[in-house]
Amino acid sequence: MFYRFWDQEERNEFNGGDFLELQYCRLPVGTSVERIIDHTEFWRDDSLYVSGDEDALFYREYGDIFTDGTYANLKTGPMDWCGVNYYGPKLTERIIEAILEKKPPESTKVLLWLYEARRFNGFYILGV
Repeated sequence: MFYRFWDQEERNEFNGGDFLELQYCRLPVGTSVERIIDHTEFWRDDSLYVSGDEDALFYREYGDIFTDGTYANLKTGPMDWCGVNYYGPKLTERIIEAILEKKPPESTKVLLWLYEARRFNGFYILGV
């Protein structure tokens, strides 16, 4: 369900562009949420991807874990599948704890990625 790719060409060969992208937020801690939301880039090589073919499985297993992200309109709520969702450092920790407790499929892969997110200012989930 979770994929890593070396480059855009490898992603295209796998499934074109139909992915949710979990991406590190590289802006410094203390950056305004407005700037964080406006600073998204797509297709980072160190991102973790969920294939559009498996988004229903991801939602079923992780939808109640990846909640309360900040949207482009600065509101929060359940994951927006078609937009930007930002999860700051505190939410990253809460998500790690929830995954450790629930142990959904492929949790080791996403946990290793999230442990790296601790080095950054949280992360994004960028919708399809």
